[in-house]
Amino acid sequence: MTVFVSDRFNSVTDSKMPFLSAAIDPLEVQQRFTQYLPIVENAQLQKIQVIRHKPGRRCLIEYELLNNHGQTITLIGKIRAKGTDFNTYELQKSLWQTGFADDSADGISVPQPVGIIPEWQMWLQRKVQGASATQFLTQTNTSFMGKRIAEVAHKLHQTNISPRRSHTMPDELRILNERIPLVMQQYPEWKKRLEEILAASKHLGENTPELKHCGIHRDFYPDQVIINGSRLYLIDLDLYCEGNPAIDIGNFIAHIKEYSLRILGNSEALNDWETALTERFIQLTSDQFKTSIESYITLTLVRHIHISTQFLERRPFTEALLKLCEQRLNIKSAS
Repeated sequence: MTVFVSDRFNSVTDSKMPFLSAAIDPLEVQQRFTQYLPIVENAQLQKIQVIRHKPGRRCLIEYELLNNHGQTITLIGKIRAKGTDFNTYELQKSLWQTGFADDSADGISVPQPVGIIPEWQMWLQRKVQGASATQFLTQTNTSFMGKRIAEVAHKLHQTNISPRRSHTMPDELRILNERIPLVMQQYPEWKKRLEEILAASKHLGENTPELKHCGIHRDFYPDQVIINGSRLYLIDLDLYCEGNPAIDIGNFIAHIKEYSLRILGNSEALNDWETALTERFIQLTSDQFKTSIESYITLTLVRHIHISTQFLERRPFTEALLKLCEQRLNIKSAS
């Protein structure tokens, strides 16, 4: 049996996850899969590929197998250095069993969780086919997808799966108070402007109504929705927590605005998407969420000022983001 193995990140050198060498060794993988994963019984391993690696933190490995019916089964293994993420695995399993399976009538699903390999601090799910919502943003006549995205978020918000943690407005503001000073250090010439943005963000946050709390995704943006025909898959639920549902909608729209600013040169270029998403969500919930959604759009964009400094290709857009935040926060000194 010849198995193709790709580890372009050289992940086997990660001292915090010494078991990674076993997780990409074909004989070890075949043995553990046989031991822990009934779904791949009698399937032969074809390919192993490390697809993402954050040294000392996380690793994502893709496994491709061929079953005895000639069908390909592709699994994604998620490894966490600080220990197996049992909570996310159990959450995804609960969602799968309560209306988010592949055959759900509304066409909204999560990938099927298939098992845990404790020795590797790994849980696995089936890889879903399709393209991320990001790839649909700039295509013509796809803004109707915004309505479907709102339905995805609302469906998650309607579940009664109790979160183990929460995220509140003070948490949102704390993140900004941690990240924006880092931008000041990098760009001291913007210190005064960034201080005004922080102060205005604090005022905005303290005056944003908290209408309802429920289970939310908390990292909801276009890459977290995979579109396969009429079926949409919600992925990466690692940050699931209790919070204001407006966080998910505001976060998603802010990502659209940031993408639009960076790729199309105009933060309003994808306004049709944003409008479709917001209007459908309001239709499903209440127009009382409008104010909160706008607040979380702004606060997420402020967070993106820092995020933009972390990627070489995004740094040319940092000041444009800063100006956009000044406009949204009605800061008169915007230059």
